[in-house]
Amino acid sequence: MQNIIILMHCPDQKGIIAAVTNFIHEQKGNIVYIDQYVDTLNATFFMRVVVESNNDVISFNTFELAFQKKIGKDFKLECDFYLQETRPKMAVMVSKYDHCLYDILAQQKSGKLHCDIPFIISNHLDLKSIADRFEVPFYHIPINKDNKK
Repeated sequence: MQNIIILMHCPDQKGIIAAVTNFIHEQKGNIVYIDQYVDTLNATFFMRVVVESNNDVISFNTFELAFQKKIGKDFKLECDFYLQETRPKMAVMVSKYDHCLYDILAQQKSGKLHCDIPFIISNHLDLKSIADRFEVPFYHIPINKDNKK
């Protein structure tokens, strides 16, 4: 079994969810998570879907190509496909407020935030001790009026 994550966005229009879910069903996939959002100000549709599939029935590359060909063009979808077991890398940029950094690092350490955090960048040294406590490399890039651009 493998889980395929699809992140997509396109101009908002009728029929997107039906087309996506029907395609997944036709490919013998099982939707284990789906969430969508419409940015009404910009008339843009966003959706995240996690599809459980059996490797014997559907391969990742075949699924991605077929999806782009059949669904992507019709709705002008911009899509990104990932295997759920692949851990993305996520840099964290912080300033002086510690509560968000604590939350992100705690969520990542507990496994709730499924990613690797290779480093933290900050324009202040205030949060270096937190990075040290979580054993994440910390890079200080001071900003002043001379180098702000």
